[in-house]
Amino acid sequence: MGKMLAGIIGCGNISSIYFENLKKFEVVEVIACADLDIERARAKAEKYQIPHAYTPEELLADPAIDIVINLTIPAVHAEVAQKALQAGKHVYGEKPLAVSKEEGRAVLETASNKGLHVGNAPDTFLGGGLQTSRKLLDDGWIGKPVSAVAFMMVPGHERWHPDPAFYYQEGGGPMFDMGPYYLTALTFLLGPVSRVTGSASITFPERTITSEPKFGEKIQVTTPTQINGVVDFSSGAIASIITSFDTWHHQLPHIEIYGTEGSMIVPDPNTFGGPVFLRRQDDKQWTEVPLSHGFAENSRGIGVAEMAYSILAGRQSRADGEMAYHILEIMHGFLESSQSGKHVIMSSSCSQPDLLPTGVSQQNFDKKMSI
Repeated sequence: MGKMLAGIIGCGNISSIYFENLKKFEVVEVIACADLDIERARAKAEKYQIPHAYTPEELLADPAIDIVINLTIPAVHAEVAQKALQAGKHVYGEKPLAVSKEEGRAVLETASNKGLHVGNAPDTFLGGGLQTSRKLLDDGWIGKPVSAVAFMMVPGHERWHPDPAFYYQEGGGPMFDMGPYYLTALTFLLGPVSRVTGSASITFPERTITSEPKFGEKIQVTTPTQINGVVDFSSGAIASIITSFDTWHHQLPHIEIYGTEGSMIVPDPNTFGGPVFLRRQDDKQWTEVPLSHGFAENSRGIGVAEMAYSILAGRQSRADGEMAYHILEIMHGFLESSQSGKHVIMSSSCSQPDLLPTGVSQQNFDKKMSI
């Protein structure tokens, strides 16, 4: 069916898993990588046998590259995406799509005008855990979904990240850092959102880094670190979500969904695997459900491969920019609601992504997706 050539901009921590995993797919080949620190790009190119180590400008100018994989920091996601689109290249980026809604809309408008695709992380919903959860919902195992809960609550990233300051600035915080995983999972499972309500606060205006190499440095916090929200889905289901960098310990689930005929425990949306548990209305206990789909291991990069197949087939990709923008608007909606004291009605929507073929795995992905 063909192959698309890709280049990675941003050779930081998360790039390694992309370099490793994209070698497993026939449809896409990484031929170049770039970073503002050219030595870091050269080191990654040598480690993963990538033919070219470039500056970002050189990578964007390479006519052989079809897809730019944007792994830069959130503050420049939109800027890099715009430059790639202007260079005539499709873009797949890390989350979030952009920091502001205006930037996000502009990226999608540029792509539309140029006939190019925008894809965006997270692609964890393409993993076996969330695919199995969706299949159970589609097959009616818990009836009509009524409500859901989602919780991402940790003490904060200054305890482990080598350079955590950006997590506490605009475009960071627990909602913009981890919210995309949870909200993308909920949108994949329950469909698009019509309205949100939220309360948000900054618990500690100053944080002290306790990780190396910046141990003892202070961070001034300018974005909320505690966000509690209510989500109304167009389907009629209602969810509660908490994202927090202010919680030491808890015993709450990652995601649970409650239906008219039963309940389901959904796995951590920051992972690709299970377990998935089901308990129908008359069941005495929870039952673990075998995964109906593969990719239960760390499969970051599957979204790039799925987008490449979609481009070649002329169809909409599953982890696409439309959904990424919808998630961005939802996240902003919680903060806007907290500031205004009112519900926020979504101006955007998105298609609920289709399931991958049942039984899809790393071994048969290229065959099943090229059909």
